[in-house]
Amino acid sequence: MNKTILTMLAALVVSVLVFGVCQGKEHKGESAEDVKAPQFTLKNYDGKEVSLSDYAGKTVVLEWFNYECPFVLYHYEKPKTMAGLADKYKDKDVVWLAVNSTKHLSVEKNENFAEKHNLTYPILDDRSGKVGRAYGAKTTPHMFIIDAKDKIVYDGAIDDSPMGNKKEDAVNYVDKALAELTAGKAVSTPKTKPYGCSVKYAR
Repeated sequence: MNKTILTMLAALVVSVLVFGVCQGKEHKGESAEDVKAPQFTLKNYDGKEVSLSDYAGKTVVLEWFNYECPFVLYHYEKPKTMAGLADKYKDKDVVWLAVNSTKHLSVEKNENFAEKHNLTYPILDDRSGKVGRAYGAKTTPHMFIIDAKDKIVYDGAIDDSPMGNKKEDAVNYVDKALAELTAGKAVSTPKTKPYGCSVKYAR
């Protein structure tokens, strides 16, 4: 009888310890702070290589992009969210990079899209999906902000209003985070749930 009780108590202790470890991992995943940004080098649609290390000491915004995704198209064709933010912060040491991890992407269509929308930033070719997977990009758009110390300080959605469905009090998380960073403040909302089309990764 005593042996049975001891066995049950031991099992209970192990369960509590395992639960605690799992909870710790989940909590860690809730914040983007103190996560080192994976380094990468990708080619722009003009064939030029772009490396994250090229922008050491600057704030870098990574936008996961797909010219076929209606959620992406909305932000480029209606409120012009991405291009507008890139322009708003370009003189504050903020660099904007779009990354296309779509397995069947066309470099020519990346270029045509950039020309049509007068983009001042590159659309990088990640059809292998290596960089997207390194960052854990799930949707288009999925946004990441990397601070001057190479830490991911924001990971998530562009805003809380998919396809502009929130008519009032919409929050643009990226704009808010960049405003805080450029004012020397910590990002108050470091992680949100991204929305959009799933990233079409190569298998």
